[in-house]
Amino acid sequence: MQDIVKKAEALANSVKTSLKKLDIDESEKQLSELDKQISAADFWSNPSKAQAVTKKQAGLVRQIEPWRRLETELKDVQELLQTGDQTLSSDLEKQLSDLEKTYEDLKNGLKLQGPYDNNDAIVSIYAGAGGVDAQDWAGMLVRMYTRWAEKRGFKTKILNESAGEEAGIKSTDLSIDGEAVYGLLKGEQGVHRLVRLSPFNADNLRQTSFAKVEVLPKIDQPEDLELGDKELKIDVYRSGGHGGQSVNTTDSAVRVTHIPTGVSVAIQNERSQLQNKEMAMTLLRSKLAALKLEQHLDKLSELKGPTQSAEWGNQIRSYVLHPYKQVKDLRSGFISKDPNKVLDGDLDSFIEAYLNYGS
Repeated sequence: MQDIVKKAEALANSVKTSLKKLDIDESEKQLSELDKQISAADFWSNPSKAQAVTKKQAGLVRQIEPWRRLETELKDVQELLQTGDQTLSSDLEKQLSDLEKTYEDLKNGLKLQGPYDNNDAIVSIYAGAGGVDAQDWAGMLVRMYTRWAEKRGFKTKILNESAGEEAGIKSTDLSIDGEAVYGLLKGEQGVHRLVRLSPFNADNLRQTSFAKVEVLPKIDQPEDLELGDKELKIDVYRSGGHGGQSVNTTDSAVRVTHIPTGVSVAIQNERSQLQNKEMAMTLLRSKLAALKLEQHLDKLSELKGPTQSAEWGNQIRSYVLHPYKQVKDLRSGFISKDPNKVLDGDLDSFIEAYLNYGS
């Protein structure tokens, strides 16, 4: 019985430390404020803002409730242990074992405690060195992340895309909406290298291709990152490529530039200029939020333009299809011998390995 008491005390101390790290008291204060907003009579007068608030509320509830439940159940076990009733020892030992497992599962969630880890994400993919092969490789990566999202039940949408000359894409911005998508995918940022026998080479020679992946926290509410009108330069122009009757007949495409940093985004996929502007603003806020994280700053006014670390050279993963089959993450060292499975969206092992590596 004494061993069970010691185990319970050790678990209680661990839970207390984790709750402090989680700053759960502050999260409960935020939840209380959101509950007050939701109970207001005019709450749904602005549906877009209301949806954002309810989404944030649901996220906080998912974060808080399992920890508070664990804390309560552990206290109940400790109180029963204090009675010294030996007939309960077997049941209490099993309960404690279950609570230890619950704690380990919850503790893994602490790896996703960055400022934007609970946000949706925008994954931007750019073809690099390697010509048509690189453009095809970029298209393969879009499929890989889309398949990963589908398997998790996440929602995906292409925000912007520039098609390749013969195959694949030159660049794309892929929106992925779901629980903690940014926290899960942030480790995918960097250069991805593919080695294979080229399907676009008449001699079927081995080809090395590169593509850059940029992962941004999706910031689609203006109040989450406020931008002044004087900071922005907005240009409209005629869309090009596929997109319906309005393309090439109206100035619906929009380019928005953040003047202080020079960060610029352009959107032309939506049918109207207003829709393209809203999407461009979401993408711009997301890029600036990522830049704040990269430069460890609290204020937008202190931001500098993108640094070299966001450019070419940060190779993070190698995908080899020939002369052997292997996918290797160059940071965590995790290896898969089944690249086809990885390219079909089986990324969870790589994501977990990176989160463990970074924690």
